[in-house]
Amino acid sequence: MNPSKLSPTPNQVGLSSRLGKFIDRTFQYWTVAPLVITLLLLVAYPSYQLIRMSVSEVDIVKGETVWEFVGAKHLETALQDPVVPTALKNTLVFVIAVVIIETVLALVISLLVSRSNHFVGLYRTVLLIPLLVPPIAIGTMWRLMYDYNYGFINQALAVFGIAGPTWTADPQLAMPSVILVDLWHWTSFMFLIILAGLESLPQEVNEAASVDGASESQILRYITLPLLRPTLLTAVMLRTIFAFKVFDEIFLLTGGGPGTATEVISLYIYDVFSGQFRLGYASFLALGLALIISIFVIFYRRIGQRAQA
Repeated sequence: MNPSKLSPTPNQVGLSSRLGKFIDRTFQYWTVAPLVITLLLLVAYPSYQLIRMSVSEVDIVKGETVWEFVGAKHLETALQDPVVPTALKNTLVFVIAVVIIETVLALVISLLVSRSNHFVGLYRTVLLIPLLVPPIAIGTMWRLMYDYNYGFINQALAVFGIAGPTWTADPQLAMPSVILVDLWHWTSFMFLIILAGLESLPQEVNEAASVDGASESQILRYITLPLLRPTLLTAVMLRTIFAFKVFDEIFLLTGGGPGTATEVISLYIYDVFSGQFRLGYASFLALGLALIISIFVIFYRRIGQRAQA
C-alpha cells in the first residue's frame, strides 16, 4: 500500500484547519443558539401576536378566527373609556404604596435578622412562609378574615368593644385592605433578596469603620446602604413589575369593587377579554400595560447607571 495515499493532502489539512478555526471563533454563538431559538418561539412570536391583535378586531365566527385591521381605533376607545383612568390611578396607587412600604419593611427586617446571632434559621423560615402560599389561597384566607360578621379581625376587635368596619365593602377601606394583604404576602420576597445582598457585602469595611470610631447609624448610612444600592434597585424593579400585574388577590378579595375602588388595570383587562370578549381592545390595554412597566424598568436602570458612574 502506498503511504502517500494514507496521509492527508495539503488541501485537506488547510480545510480542516479553517474548519477548526471557524468552530473556535463561532463556538460561543452555537452554545447560545438553542436558547435564542427557544426565546424566539416563546417570546417573540406571542409578542408579535399581541401587537397584531392590538391593532385588530378579533372575532370567532363559526369556529374560525376573523381578523380585521382597525389601526388606532383601540387608542380612541381607551381615551374615551371612563374605567381606564380609574384603573390606571388605582394601579399606580397600589404599586407605589406596596413597593415603598415593602422595601422599607424588608430592609428593616433584613438588617435585624442579619445582625441576630440566635434563631436565624427559624426567622428565615417563618418570614418566607407567606411567599410559599399560592395567591388564590391567600385571597380566600384573608377574605374570610375580613368578613364583617364572622371574620377573625372583627371578632378580635369585638373583644375590646370596637365595632369592626366592612373592610372590603367600604370604598375608603377597600384599597388599604388589599394593600395590607399584599404586604403580608410580598414583603417576604423583598426580604429574601435584600438579606442575600446584605450577607454578600464585605464585612471588613464595616469592621474598619467601627474601629475608626463610626457609629452604627453612620456605618448604615455611608457604607451599608451605598453598597446595597444595586440589590435594592433590583428588588424594587422586580417588585414593581409584579405589582403592576397584581390580579389574584384583588379578584378574590373585592373583584375590583366596591364600584371601581380597587379596579386595577390587569383586572379590567381580564374583564374586557373574558367578560366582554373584546379580544383586540384587551390586547391593546395589555400592550399599554407592558409599555408602562417598560418605562419604569428603564427608569430604574437609569438610576442604577447614575449610581455606578
